[in-house]
Amino acid sequence: MNSSAPKSNGGGSILLVEDNKHGLIARKALLEEQGFRVGTARNGAEAVELFHKLSFDLVVTDYKMPKMGGVELIRHIKGCAPAMPVILLSGFVDILGLTEQSTGADVVIAKNPQEVSNLLRSVKRLLRRRVPRKPPGSQRNTVARSRKAQ
Repeated sequence: MNSSAPKSNGGGSILLVEDNKHGLIARKALLEEQGFRVGTARNGAEAVELFHKLSFDLVVTDYKMPKMGGVELIRHIKGCAPAMPVILLSGFVDILGLTEQSTGADVVIAKNPQEVSNLLRSVKRLLRRRVPRKPPGSQRNTVARSRKAQ
C-alpha cells in the first residue's frame, strides 16, 4: 500500500487520492507548502481504508483510477460523512461533462493550466466553511442546558 498518514504542519487535513505517482507528489507538495497536512492514497480502495483510520477535513480525488474510481469513492465518503467536502480532479471534465451534480463532488476541477489556482482556491473555500468540531461531551452539555431553561 502506498498510502501515507498526514504530516502535521498546520492548516487542515487533506486526503489526496491520485494513481499517477508524479501527480500525487506534485499536488502533495503544493498543498503542504500552503500549510495543509496531506495523507495520500494511490486508488479509491486505499483511500477508503485511510479515510476510516484517520481524520480528514477534506478529500481531493482523481476521477479515473484502478480498483475504485473517484465517483465511487465520493459515494462511499458521502455515505459515511455527508458533510465531508470533496474535490474531484479530472482530465476528462469537458469530454465527459463532469459536474458537481453528476459526480457528487462539491467542486469539479479540470486538470489543465489553471488547475493549481483552482485547487488552492477551492481547498481554502471549502475548509473555511467547515463546521468546527465539537469537543467530546459538548452535545450532552447543550442538551442539559436546554432542559434547565424549560
